[in-house]
Amino acid sequence: MPEYEFIDVYVPRGVSRKEAARLLTDHAEYGHWELDRLALRHDGSRRVRLRRRIIRQLRPTW
Repeated sequence: MPEYEFIDVYVPRGVSRKEAARLLTDHAEYGHWELDRLALRHDGSRRVRLRRRIIRQLRPTW
């Protein structure tokens, strides 16, 4: 079973859809994050949860 780490990003209501998409694209491209969940709130703000897989290095057994 893969392990993930999560980050929550809050996007205020004044931010356009295009700017929010650019913000999330930057996170995905440079931080290797992917979209896990997006919640549009009643006040127009967005709460975005991003995730990325944790890759564990195994020690060599000599």
